Amino acid sequence: MKPAAFEYHRPCTVDDALALLSKVGEEGKILAGGQSLMPLMNFRLAQPANVIDVNFIDGLDQIRSENGQIKIGCLARQSRVLEDPLIRQRCPLLADALAQVGYSQTRNRGTICGSLAHADPAAELPAVLLALDGMVVVGSAQRRRSIAAQDLFLSYLTTTLANDEMILEASFPEMAPGATGWSFTEFARRHGDFAIVGVAALLVPAKDQIADARISLIGVGDKPWRQRRIEELLLEEKGSAELFAKIGTEIAAAISPVADIHASESYRRSLANVLTRRALTEAWEKAGRGN
Repeated sequence: MKPAAFEYHRPCTVDDALALLSKVGEEGKILAGGQSLMPLMNFRLAQPANVIDVNFIDGLDQIRSENGQIKIGCLARQSRVLEDPLIRQRCPLLADALAQVGYSQTRNRGTICGSLAHADPAAELPAVLLALDGMVVVGSAQRRRSIAAQDLFLSYLTTTLANDEMILEASFPEMAPGATGWSFTEFARRHGDFAIVGVAALLVPAKDQIADARISLIGVGDKPWRQRRIEELLLEEKGSAELFAKIGTEIAAAISPVADIHASESYRRSLANVLTRRALTEAWEKAGRGN
């Protein structure tokens, strides 16, 4: 199919783009990578009257370190972020997750911020932002504001962004080198497909115990899932197969997955259990505590 008729806009500054978005409101969509928007438009699942192409605005593709945060502009392509030494050294969880996102061809166009704005509950990058307690900076013609990851995602393909706002930058906290173990593991029918279930895990050791833990999941609900109560069960405990199996069981019981054409509810619970154990085991080993 072909998209419904729309008016195409090509602003040259952020202010121009935000002014246009303010004018058209819910009748407008931002085009950055287009890897999610264009298929939706071609199938006429999305029919915006206005498409605002921000690809010709300078300065929106930066990747930089600032005050312990990795700042990624809204035009930074996924492939470039994946290859950036700064990401691999200071935010390896993001790098590992990006390697699971689509294919090289889609990563060459897709953007980090575009994936976050699209908010697919099976997408990898929202789970990473949530696990790291990251945030996004959004703008409108009237203001700029920051939204924490825990406050960004509402439901299927739905965020707390207003109709006249766009994500300008994503901020991922840097991981302390040599002091944090991490893992991103998922199960998909084919590499590059959306995950049926995926798990992002972080473990920060103190001597032989776990000082901090983060676990977020995808594919188990209408948005990326994380529950601090379960993470706290790991604190001040020594990492072990028995402990990680307990956490996997807790998570499988706590999530609320739905059945679809890809998997039943019980299968998603089973995957969440198994992948959580695998992710925590790998994270503990990377933290230098595995046996």
